[in-house]
Amino acid sequence: MIGKTTWVIPDGFLPTTSSGDQVSHEAVCVLNLGDEDAVIQLTFYFEDQAPIADFESVCGAQRTHHIRLDKLKSKTGAPVPHGVPYAIKVDSNVPIVVQHSRLDTSQEALALFTTMGYSV
Repeated sequence: MIGKTTWVIPDGFLPTTSSGDQVSHEAVCVLNLGDEDAVIQLTFYFEDQAPIADFESVCGAQRTHHIRLDKLKSKTGAPVPHGVPYAIKVDSNVPIVVQHSRLDTSQEALALFTTMGYSV
């Protein structure tokens, strides 16, 4: 199998503002090359508060899935916090590949970056 079941993204941040037509957002980009759907658990870690661990998503077998963090809701309906730095642990029931991307449009000169997560 290609991929790992645990990934870490140490740098996360959702800006509180956007400019122009593009909305500032981050995405956990998942590739599932296996024959079974990936049930994905996301845990968010913060500098000054307890982790939040009740976020879930699914990536179909042999599919990609871009988990937009500005749209993601926890099982209780809470959004991912904006305006505070966080880290993310991504756990899956099957091996997946994880990439992280951010579009920051909080200023007129927008910024886009992407990086691979760290797999355990």
